[in-house]
Amino acid sequence: MDIYRTIVTSAVFIVLIILLDLYSWQALKVVIENPNYLRIAKRIHFGASIFIVITLLCLMFIPQLAPYKNFKTYFYAIVVGIYMSKLLIVFFLLIDDFIRLVRWVFQKLFYSQSISEIDGGQDLGRITFLSQLGLILGGGLFAMLTKGMIKGVYDYQVHRTQLKLKNLPEAFKGLKILQISDIHSGSWQNEHKVQKGIDLIKAQNADVIFFTGDLVNNAAEEVVPWMDLLSEIKAPMGVYSILGNHDYGDYVAWPSPEEKAANLEALKAAHKKMGWNLMLNEHTFLTRGDSKIGLIGIENWGRGARWPKYGKLTEAKAGMENVPVKILLSHDPSHWEAQVITDHKDIDLMLAGHTHGMQFGVEWGSFRWSPSRWAYKQWADLYTNQEQHLYVNRGFGFLGYPGRVGILPEITVIELV
Repeated sequence: MDIYRTIVTSAVFIVLIILLDLYSWQALKVVIENPNYLRIAKRIHFGASIFIVITLLCLMFIPQLAPYKNFKTYFYAIVVGIYMSKLLIVFFLLIDDFIRLVRWVFQKLFYSQSISEIDGGQDLGRITFLSQLGLILGGGLFAMLTKGMIKGVYDYQVHRTQLKLKNLPEAFKGLKILQISDIHSGSWQNEHKVQKGIDLIKAQNADVIFFTGDLVNNAAEEVVPWMDLLSEIKAPMGVYSILGNHDYGDYVAWPSPEEKAANLEALKAAHKKMGWNLMLNEHTFLTRGDSKIGLIGIENWGRGARWPKYGKLTEAKAGMENVPVKILLSHDPSHWEAQVITDHKDIDLMLAGHTHGMQFGVEWGSFRWSPSRWAYKQWADLYTNQEQHLYVNRGFGFLGYPGRVGILPEITVIELV
């Protein structure tokens, strides 16, 4: 059954590629007037398509190519970038076709003479400007996606904010919290550039560090090559971590339930070996002198059937009634509106990640936009509801698309004032 599903999926995908190539070629035919250049462009356009189709078939049906994960990741990303760009070109061609259809209908209904007479001797050819605009914007999109893979993916940014928490003990004023999230170590490929990110974390001299989930993509073995590097992340008051939805191995098929459980235990052991305090539906206290604040770390809890709900906030919080300030580590920001601000109003600050800002968007001063907002009301930066706060980290790593455009990898520094 799986092989038939793969064949059908491959056939549909290839047909879509061919249709997009044939249709987007219309724009090049309009823009390139020189016959010699047009022949060259045709060979490049359809030659690249043939290469892509053959390579896709090889990757799908030749098992010996399975270990070449890096090549596959970048190849798929480039293919998606190419055809997203062609979809943009097709959008303008469809506008052109609609205009041509309206002109044709108008001529048939209201004029008896030929269209060439109406249009001054010209036929219903394509509007050159629309083809040019489609090619320019499509090419620009592909250039942005390519730059995101070359530069944006490891372009770590430090986001700083000061936060006033009600009832914060005097001893904790000025406490510097550093948050990272969504490392996705299984996607990393450049140790030198990751080291720069780790060095930037260390340079912040934070008092305490919180990691809010997704250490791996699926398997605990992904983090093994990076453990020495990640072990360099330290803070005087400790490093505290939680699990994200990808850490449970729910998105791959395991040979047996026992192997899946063993994978999760291996991941928990990795946290410990790196010196991180993994919190599994539990709480602890951060102390300064005679004062203390509460820290709660829960397992993944996401709104909707799609996301696992392993978090048990009520149980994790039990016994903290007299703590003046409570900070919650919870991977999925949807948890904030679903439970925290409705049923747990004594939680002052929640730190989350998960969205990555979809690794694509625009940030310009206070203006911030990403397709991520269509899925998450809170998807990046600081949100406040009365006296409760949520900070959503944009993610330190990446998943799927091996790049970032506009929404860059983040190191969060929060100073309590």
